[in-house]
Amino acid sequence: MTTMQYFWRHPLAQEVREQGWEEGREEGRVEAFTETTLRILELRGIPVAAAVRERVESCTDLHQLTARSERAVLAGSADEEFIGPNG
Repeated sequence: MTTMQYFWRHPLAQEVREQGWEEGREEGRVEAFTETTLRILELRGIPVAAAVRERVESCTDLHQLTARSERAVLAGSADEEFIGPNG
């Protein structure tokens, strides 16, 4: 039992836990921006082609997703131009 308690208190174990928490938070933000972007387009009555939806949903770059959600507010359509040059 002592060995197990030591492991959980070890600095390396704490570092691994913190890394996992940060990765989880990042994944949550990516998912939230993806859903928000698509929801904004839906609420504005803008149809989203399957190919565009796939590209938005497969993106994991938080900066790109942030830019897309901002563009969704003003976009006239959800086409390749909406997605942007970097995919």
